[in-house]
Amino acid sequence: MEGHSPRGFRRPTLAPVDSWQQVAARQAGLATRAQLAARGVDRFGVRNQVAAGRWVCWGPTVVATTTGDLHRHQLQWLGVLHAGRHAILGDLSAAEPAGLEHWHRDVVTVWVPDENDADDLVGVPALRFVRTRRPLVRLRAAVPGVPRAGIEPAVLHFAAYQPSARTAQGVVAAAVQQRLTTAEDLLGWVDRMRPLRRAPLLREALGEIAGGAHSVAELDVNRLCRDHGLARPARQVRRRDARGALRFTDCEWRLADGRTLVLEIDGAFHLDVRHWEDDLARHRALTARDRLVVRCTARELREEPARVAADLRALGVPLAA
Repeated sequence: MEGHSPRGFRRPTLAPVDSWQQVAARQAGLATRAQLAARGVDRFGVRNQVAAGRWVCWGPTVVATTTGDLHRHQLQWLGVLHAGRHAILGDLSAAEPAGLEHWHRDVVTVWVPDENDADDLVGVPALRFVRTRRPLVRLRAAVPGVPRAGIEPAVLHFAAYQPSARTAQGVVAAAVQQRLTTAEDLLGWVDRMRPLRRAPLLREALGEIAGGAHSVAELDVNRLCRDHGLARPARQVRRRDARGALRFTDCEWRLADGRTLVLEIDGAFHLDVRHWEDDLARHRALTARDRLVVRCTARELREEPARVAADLRALGVPLAA
């Protein structure tokens, strides 16, 4: 009979459509006009909610179902939703939620497919839109939440466009040091992201990181040794100090007289009085009859490598084989 299914045939059941409340909840209280319209809230409904002071329009596309200033998570969603299909968080904005520490930037960077018709949002200077012809679907991390690039393309793209080579080296070294990725995986992504600015520099830095360097300062020590003919040091050596505590030294060389020379590298944070006193105590505890501990700053390695190399030679650091 008309209106009945043939015997043995089952009509397919359609998956239930989430309500606009569920969509907004997943997106930190934000939704696009298209998402709202698909769930029964047309432009007149949006207009009424805004007029009542319950909702706020952010640009022509995105509506916040809350009022007040946007927190960072909402700002991330706003950028991606406004930028349109396949847009994702990029650079440090993607690396930070992946776990990268000490590289925070206030501005949220969103990678936008070149074909998307999305302009900058007036009145939201904390959003930066970067157009690209790269296939963003392939760069996206398979994680829930705000769509974002994977850790490797995120840090490599950020590094590629930094005016400072040290910043470029530092961010890839930090990603490896913090165990978010490996030097080998990053090297593979350098090839996958061709063409990539600073690719030779990044390959060189990642090669040294794969060899054991854990920071930009350690990369600077490697460069100092190479440029001034010194033997490369052992790095991150486990030592028990005079109090029995486990320490990891920055650089060590075995001297001809049987002693060990330890070089400790101080960054800018060591200028703080508390850190300075901690370093003095560490220096004393690491020093022994057969172990000499000397210190230099990261600035000296960067700006006065010849002077540091001369001091190391005078202390007995052997020449490279």
